[in-house]
Amino acid sequence: MVRNMADEPKRKKNPAERKYVLAAYIMVLCAGAAGLGGCRSETPVQGSAEQETNTEAESESAYEEAAATIEFDHELDDYEPLNTEYHFHFTYKMVHPWWDAVGIGMEEASRQYSQRGVNIYYEYLAPEVTSAQDQVERLYNAAERGYDVIGVDVADIDVVTPVINEIMESGQKVMTFSSSDASREDGCNRIAYVGNTHNYEDGAMLTEALCEKLGYSGKVVVLVGVKGAPCHEERALGVQDVIAKYPDMKIVETAYDGDSVETAYNYTREFLEKYEDLAGIVCCNMSNPVGAARAVTEAGMETKIVIVGMDHDRTALHYLKDGSIYALGVQDCFSIGFDTIQVAVKMADGHLPGEIYPEKTEEITTIIYQNDAAAMLQTLYGEID
Repeated sequence: MVRNMADEPKRKKNPAERKYVLAAYIMVLCAGAAGLGGCRSETPVQGSAEQETNTEAESESAYEEAAATIEFDHELDDYEPLNTEYHFHFTYKMVHPWWDAVGIGMEEASRQYSQRGVNIYYEYLAPEVTSAQDQVERLYNAAERGYDVIGVDVADIDVVTPVINEIMESGQKVMTFSSSDASREDGCNRIAYVGNTHNYEDGAMLTEALCEKLGYSGKVVVLVGVKGAPCHEERALGVQDVIAKYPDMKIVETAYDGDSVETAYNYTREFLEKYEDLAGIVCCNMSNPVGAARAVTEAGMETKIVIVGMDHDRTALHYLKDGSIYALGVQDCFSIGFDTIQVAVKMADGHLPGEIYPEKTEEITTIIYQNDAAAMLQTLYGEID
């Protein structure tokens, strides 16, 4: 997808702009039956686990909380760009509704820059299926074309880090963004990261919710996602560490589904046949809660097996609403995309982390439960009961 923002007259933001952003978001999510991602620098917020009486006041409160989970009301900060035109290249793991939602945040930031007389031109591209080698080729290609900033959502730290370092040594400016960083602790020289900085904590929080629901006893399986993807691996490590705290909890199997609904569905069917006393499933990406819940409901075991997972795919939210999924960790993708563009502009102008932007821009994750599902469906997809 290539974005080319035309000049628009400067004007102050008005209330209609939030409606524009929300409408654009809903169109993208409905088209892909998708969800979002992201966070801010606060500790992830945990919602109420118990179903409450659905009074009018409580419904309004739930809607407000759901709306706050994804922050649409962004405005560019006071930084004045040094140029009137920028060219960026962003590549991410795979074509998927989650990254479409990040793209809407990028589009809104670019639109606001255009109102200030600054044009943002960017490519936002990915393969159909996650491939670290494909990502490497895209990075080399982008480096040859001389963008102001190259951004990458890292598919595999071990494979991609050396390439980032090589490109940096040639004089290119590289940032990481979205769901997966390759940090300086990993030996990566990338300049900055915008996205989820607490994937481990997200996995741990979801697993704590599952353990509490199960009374801290039972067999659990873990669906991870893409092998080597930092966000998926970090969440899985959080899952493992929490389960290890409780003597009567046990992970009986872990599987990598490649962020595929169908693969997650097939794995879950196998698990149900293999482990008759299975108590819970922890899902570490946006696709596998959908596949897991489908398999469990088809088997008529939704009241026996507790499922927790990431993000807010539309189908997953319906499973949450009917109780087939117990909890979901929702990321604020819109904020990730918006902040990525702002950081890229400052980076292109030669500013380093610590001057006017941090090395890591954090975004929030919110744990939502059954009583939050209807409000979230209304906020993101326009669904009204």
